Amino acid sequence: MKVAVVGVTGLVGTKMLQVLEERHFPVTELLPVASESSLGKEIVFGGKRWTVMSMHAAVEAKPDIALFSAGGSVSKEFAPQFAAVGTYVIDNSSAWRMETGVPLVVPEVNADTITRDNHIIANPNCSTIQMVVALKPLHDAFAIRRIVVSTYQSITGTGQKAVAQMEAERKGETATMVYPHRIDLNILPHIDSFLENGYTKEEMKMVNETRKIMGTPSIGVSATTVRVPTTGGHSESINVEFHRDFDLNEVRNLLKHAPGVILQDDPAQNVYPMPMWSHDKDDVFVGRLRRDESQPNTLNMWVVSDNLRKGAATNAVQIAEALLAKGFVRP
Repeated sequence: MKVAVVGVTGLVGTKMLQVLEERHFPVTELLPVASESSLGKEIVFGGKRWTVMSMHAAVEAKPDIALFSAGGSVSKEFAPQFAAVGTYVIDNSSAWRMETGVPLVVPEVNADTITRDNHIIANPNCSTIQMVVALKPLHDAFAIRRIVVSTYQSITGTGQKAVAQMEAERKGETATMVYPHRIDLNILPHIDSFLENGYTKEEMKMVNETRKIMGTPSIGVSATTVRVPTTGGHSESINVEFHRDFDLNEVRNLLKHAPGVILQDDPAQNVYPMPMWSHDKDDVFVGRLRRDESQPNTLNMWVVSDNLRKGAATNAVQIAEALLAKGFVRP
C-alpha cells in the first residue's frame, strides 16, 4: 500500500502521519511530499526514515492513496495528475468540495457517496465536519429545517505562522502578522476573506458544504465564524430548528449512540465540551443541550472537536479506511 502525504511538513500533514500510525493504516511505502525547500529532508514514520520527495516523483510512483494538505492551487494542479495514474486523492483544501461529481465526505454521515470511479474525494471544512457529525442523527430523526451556528475557531486552523504570531504577542515580542489584528487576548469575527454579501468565505463554506454533505439543499444555514486565541480545537454554538418536535431525552440517547460522538451534558456537575478535553482526540464532543424557549422544535447545543484531527487529518484517514473497506484499494 503506497500512500503519499502531500504537505507532509505542515500542521495537518504532520497530524496525518500521526493518525495513520495510531489507526494502524496498512502503509507499506510512504511517499512524503513537500515544497522544494523541504526536498531531501527525512520524515520518521513507522519506525523508518523516509526522504521528502517532489510532487512529480510522487506522481510517477503511482501511490494507491494521496492525502493532500497543501492548499487549493496545488490541489487543482496536481490532484488530477495523481487521479490519472489511478491514485485516490483525498484533498483537504476547498478546491474540489463543491465540484459536481466530487464527493464531499464525512464517513459517519455519507461514506456511501464514494464510488470506485471517484478518484478525487474532498475533505470538508473543519468547522463543517464536526457540526454535521453531531447533527446527522438528529436530522435523520427530526428533519432539520434551519441551522444558526457561531464558531469559536482555534488559530491552528490557520497554520504554524498563526501559532507563531500568538506566541510572539504573548511574550511581548514583535510578531509577523498573519491576521489583520492582534490575536492574543483578542477575538476576530473574521475567517478567510469577506464576500459581497457581507459573509466570509469560511461562513459560506459552512452553508454550502452542510447542504451537500447532508444531501438536503433546502436546509437553511446561517453562520458566523470567529477566530479565538486557543490551540486545542474548534467550538460551535448551534441553534437548530427541526420540522418535527423532539424529546430531549431522545436527543441525548441518539447522540449517546451516534458514531464519532461523545456526549458531555451534565451542567450541574460542570460537565460540558471544551477544547482542552478534545485536544488530540478524534471524537466530536456535544453538550449544553437545551430547548430553545423562544420558538418551537428548536434545540441549542455546544459542539467541540480537535480541528487538526477530526476536522482534517482523522477525517481524511477515515475516508482512506472507507476506500479500503469498499475494496477500492488493497493492502
